[in-house]
This record gives sequence, C-alpha cells and structure tokens, in this order.
Amino acid sequence: MKAVFLFFITTLTASSQVIISIDPTASRRAISPYLYGRNNSFSSTNPNWTLPDKELIQLRDAGVTFFRESTGNNCTKYNWRRKLSSHPDWYNNVYTNDWDKTALTLQKNFPNAQGMWAFQLIGKVAKTNQANFNDWGYNQSKWWEGVNQNLAGGGVLNPTGTKAKVEGNPDLYLENWPADSTVALMHHWFGSNGLGLNKAKIQYWNMDNEPEIWGGTHDDVMPAQLPAEDFMLRYFTVARKARAIYPAIKLVGPVVANEWQWYNWNNKPISADGRNYPWLEFFIKRIAEEQRASGIRLLDVLDIHFYPETTVSEEIVQLHRVFFDRSYVYPKANGVKNVNGSWDTSQNKEYILARVNDWLDKYLGANHGVTLGVTELGIQGTDPNVTAVWYASTMGEFMKNGVEIFTPWSWKTGMWEALHLFSRYNQTISVKGASSQETLVSAYPSINAAQDSMTVVLVNRSTNDAQNAVINFTNFILAGNESKTLTLKSLPTAETFISHTQNAISESKTAILNNNVSITLAPLSVTSIQLTGKVGQAPIVLSTLPLTEPSVMLYPNPATETITIQWTNADFEILEMINVSGEVIHQQTLQPLTFQTNITQALPAGNYIVRLRGKTQTVSRKIVLK
Repeated sequence: MKAVFLFFITTLTASSQVIISIDPTASRRAISPYLYGRNNSFSSTNPNWTLPDKELIQLRDAGVTFFRESTGNNCTKYNWRRKLSSHPDWYNNVYTNDWDKTALTLQKNFPNAQGMWAFQLIGKVAKTNQANFNDWGYNQSKWWEGVNQNLAGGGVLNPTGTKAKVEGNPDLYLENWPADSTVALMHHWFGSNGLGLNKAKIQYWNMDNEPEIWGGTHDDVMPAQLPAEDFMLRYFTVARKARAIYPAIKLVGPVVANEWQWYNWNNKPISADGRNYPWLEFFIKRIAEEQRASGIRLLDVLDIHFYPETTVSEEIVQLHRVFFDRSYVYPKANGVKNVNGSWDTSQNKEYILARVNDWLDKYLGANHGVTLGVTELGIQGTDPNVTAVWYASTMGEFMKNGVEIFTPWSWKTGMWEALHLFSRYNQTISVKGASSQETLVSAYPSINAAQDSMTVVLVNRSTNDAQNAVINFTNFILAGNESKTLTLKSLPTAETFISHTQNAISESKTAILNNNVSITLAPLSVTSIQLTGKVGQAPIVLSTLPLTEPSVMLYPNPATETITIQWTNADFEILEMINVSGEVIHQQTLQPLTFQTNITQALPAGNYIVRLRGKTQTVSRKIVLK
C-alpha cells in the first residue's frame, strides 16, 4: 500500500516559489574571459612529455582561455636559464621544468589564450640535480609523510615524521638569483634575439607564490619567515624592473596561500604605524605608499588562494559566498578573527574579496584599476554534482562581481562540464539577476553586446529537492514561445565531458508565457536557458486570472491505488508528475472545463510534484509516496 502525504510547495504567486528577476539594463559589467582558466595543463617534469590528444580536445572544446603554468610552489626556485626547479614538496629535489617548451606549445595550440608564469622573489633557484635524494632507491618514489623532509643536498633521512635527521645543504643544489635574473626571462621570450613569443598573450605575471608561508614550504632557504616589510621590498624591486621591461605587464600579487594567511603573516597580524594590520590590508597599504613615492604602478590584479577543508556537501555548495557575501557566516572562519588586528571570536564573516575592494578604495582611491584574481582553489568532496554546482556558483559570483582571473588548482569530475556550459553558452556582459531565495537558487544572467541574446544560468543548490522557479524580465522583451534549455544534473562519478558534442548536457525546451519563464530545477543542477529578444518594456497583458488562488486538492490521504486531483476557479490544460530530479515522468492532457482527474499510474516510493498548467496559471503540489 502507498501512503501519500500532502504538502503545498508552489504557485505562481506563492511565497515559497523561487522568483527570479532579470533586468539587462542594471548592474551591467563586462565578463572577464579569463574566468575560464586552469592550472598546469601543459607543464611537466618529463622533457619528452606531450599533451595527449584527448586532453587537448577537452581544453579546446571546454573553452579554456587562461593557462597558469608556473606550477605553484615549484615556481619559487625555478631557474629559467638551466630549465630546472627545486620541488619543496618532494625532498627539495631538482627536476627539469622547461617553461620555454611550455610557452611555445601553449601559443601554438591556443594562440588567443593568455598564459601566466611567475617571477622568483626568494633569491635562490635550482642549479643542479646532482644532489638529489634518491627517492626511487628509497621507496620507488612513493608518497609518504616524509616527502617534505629537506633531503636534497646530502640530508639524512628520518624514517618517520616530516623533519630530516640532518638537513641537506641548499648550497649544493641552489644558486643566487637576483631581481635582474628573474625579469630577464622577458628578454629571452620577447626580445629581439629571443624565442619570439607573443608577449600580449603572456601579459599576467605572478609575483612568486604564497610568500607568507615560505618559512614552511621553502625552509631550506628560509628556516625563519622573513618579515612582511622585507618581502615588500623584494616585491617592489622586481615589480619596478618588470614594469621597465614590459610597461603593459599585469603584475599579480601577493598570491596568498589560504584563509588563515589572508589575515596573518607568520601566524599573526602585522604591526606598523602604531596599529596591527591583517596581511592583505598591510600589503595594499604598502603598495599605495610605494606607488605614490615612485610614480610606478606596482599592482594590477590582487590574487589569493583558497583551500577550504569542509567535506559536507551542504557547506561546499555555499563556498562561493565566502568571497563577497557580507552576511554569510562561514563555518570554518579562522584567520578572519584577526581582521581587526587582534583575536576576536565574534568575527565569522569572510567576504574577503569585498574587504579587498574596500581596502583598495581606502588606500589607492577611487578608479584605482586594480582587479581581483583567484589563481588556486581546491575543494574537498567526491560528488560530481556538488562539484559542478560549487564551480558554477563560483564562476557566477565572479562574473557578477568583476573578478578578472580564476584558475582552480585541483580538477574534479563535474568541472569540465560546468566550465563548458559557461564558456560556450554565456554571453559577454553580466546583468542584474536577483532571486527570492538566493542561498538555494541563484541566477547568473548575461547578455551580448547587440542586446538581442541572453543566457540565464540557474543553480539549484538543494541536495535533495527540485525547485520550481519563475523568471520575470524587466526591460527585456522575449522573442518566441519557447527557449532552448541546457541542463547538467545527475552526473555519474566517471568523467562525462569528452568534447563539445560528447558530454552530459541534456537539452530541452522551456515555454515562454507573458514574458515569463517557468521551470522546474532538479536538485544539484546547473541550467542554462538560451533566450532571444530585445531591450524594452513588454506590453502589459490584461489577464482574466481569478482574484483568488485556485483551490487544488489531492486525496485520499493516504492514497491507496489512485490519486484524485480536484480544483476550482481555474482552467488547466496539462497535468504532470515530476520526480526529484526534475524529470516529467507522467503527463496527461486535460479536457476544457474539467475540474477533476485521477492518476492511476504505478510509481515507486519517493517524493513527487503534481503540476497543473494552463495558459495563465501554474499550480504545483508535492506528494510523498511510500
């Protein structure tokens, strides 16, 4: 026997309906093409390695436009003259890393994309691989807890822990690397006798990588963390020299490691001028002071990294709120407790990039021109649907708030699909999109320059429930009576994105009625609605809708074999049964002037939506079959 429990969920006028409001004349902002980026697509320590054709197709067809190829921690001690780098996460061993080959290969295969590399500010780089620890002889180069031991340079292995019995001597595998040497790479690449690379497509340069943790990641060179001011002096020297060689360069810094380091240098705020500053505020303050003193622009993109630790799906799908949402209480808030210069347990709202914008305005003034970037981000979790929803939400927020660069570090199943959906089908200008239930369902609309095509991306973050949404348009007149709708949902654990034509996107049509769009969104789904039309005011339709909401009843409760649906004060045409994935699994046409019907189709136990649709009204009810 099936029991049926009845709950009201939506009508077009019900408060529980997700109402999306779109206005293409408001909150207009160009979308940076460099939001569609990746890390380390072409880089390798194997000099004979080439990118497999399968991966090349994925990169091209997914629409990757920005390639950060500096290899993270390994870039800090990279020697471009010797094509060697010391790897701090692997005994400090020195391996081949040919940036010349990577840059040439990138520009050959992606001539219109941006490539990104980094300058070295730490002052030491690799000189030889002859002092490497024999990791193959020890355990066939397998990972274990001791891979961070400083064993290159003759160190003595400790069979447990992360510290060597005797530290290796870095002078045996490193050499000095002044500022002139690091910026000379641009002469080698772009100069008259150089490689002939297109410098307009290698415009963005990281100012090294995660300097506030060098005392841990690069403790062979820096056993004690240098003071923040000492780092700033190194930064200024390299930035001035780089700008002199390449005036149009985009300097990207300070490349901060994680949430704790956003606010802390050497595990605490920075004391200066009689007060304590969080690290990023101090960095911006010093940039502003030095720019005023020198007259040279020293920062173009402020760059952070983020590695949230949560594995809870409901928290992962809200991580996009960490960057700009001033009301979001982040469950893992930690470093932010030092945002005011001393530990304050009441501080639990990050809005880190909004804070950065505030600090940029405060110290550099209005119209400073510094944009935002996130060049590393890695999440936990293994559900591709959670991953796709998180990635889509983050790209959407970055579109809306003018972030210039986004290159996730870790790449999980679900990300290719979300990237492809955004880069291939979004338009070029972000416009206003508001949701009545923003934490549950968000809209990320974009319009083209001609203002005759619009894409509305809807993200349903509910891990269990489908959501009914109505999209209202102000200052845009929709064309036609239906739109193409592309959806990512129910992704399997195995990778589904092969190419632009072989992927997991499901295509359908969504009806347009009275300049509105009504749609049911599957749980953990990303939906892209493709619309055409023109900017303007839609004509007001004089409706014959009843003044009162139609009464709809489903009974008996509980039901046995048959569900009976009765209604009054409405003329419906279609009845649908929808499962929790948003799929219509039963549909029947209703005769005119009909006010009752039965559902006799046998259905498995679970949650369902009964939806009644007419020309002017839609009503839905939720039932649970047991």
